Amino acid sequence: MTKLTINDRPVQYKMAPETPLLWALRDASNLTGTKYGCGNGDCGACMVQVDGEAIRSCLVTLQEVEGRFVTTIEALSRDRSHPVQQAFVAEQAIMCGFCTPGMVMAAAILLKKNDNPSDRDIDEAIGNLCRCGVYPRLYEAIKRAGRVMRREERISAAPPPGISPEDAAKAVPSLRMPELEEAAQADSEG
Repeated sequence: MTKLTINDRPVQYKMAPETPLLWALRDASNLTGTKYGCGNGDCGACMVQVDGEAIRSCLVTLQEVEGRFVTTIEALSRDRSHPVQQAFVAEQAIMCGFCTPGMVMAAAILLKKNDNPSDRDIDEAIGNLCRCGVYPRLYEAIKRAGRVMRREERISAAPPPGISPEDAAKAVPSLRMPELEEAAQADSEG
C-alpha cells in the first residue's frame, strides 16, 4: 500500500507500486484535472506539483512518490482566485482547455520561485505543448500573474465555478455581447 499526501490529505493507494501517479490521481482519486496527453512526458498535460517541483505525473510511479506531497490543479485554488488562473482568463490564454491545467500548474510553480520571470525563464519552466498555439498569450498571462503576485497589478476576478452564462456576462462586462443585448431589447420593446 502506497501512502502519500495529495492536496493536503493523506492518501493510501491499494495499487501496484509501478502504477503511474497520473492513473492513481485520475482513476482512484477522481482528480481529473490532471490530464492524460501523451503518456511519455512530452506534452505536460499531466503536470502536478510534487514537493514544490513541477513533475509530469505520467512519468513518476506511486512507489517514487511514496511519502511525498502532491498538489493537483484542484487544490491550486478552489475558487479559481489564484493569480495564474485569473491571468489565464484575463489574457484569453485558454483555448480548448485540455493543456490548461498542466500549464497553470507549471506556471504557478515557476512564479512561486520567481515572480518576475524573463522569457528565457518561462521557456525553461514551461515545456508544455498546446495544439491550439496559445503561446504568445501564455507568456503574457504568466508575466501578468507575476505582476499580480508582486502587487503591481490587480485583475478583475473571473466568475466563480458554477455560474450561469447570463450571470457571468453580468459579472464580467467583457463577456457581454452588445449586439445581442440590443436585439433582445428591441424584441422586448416591439
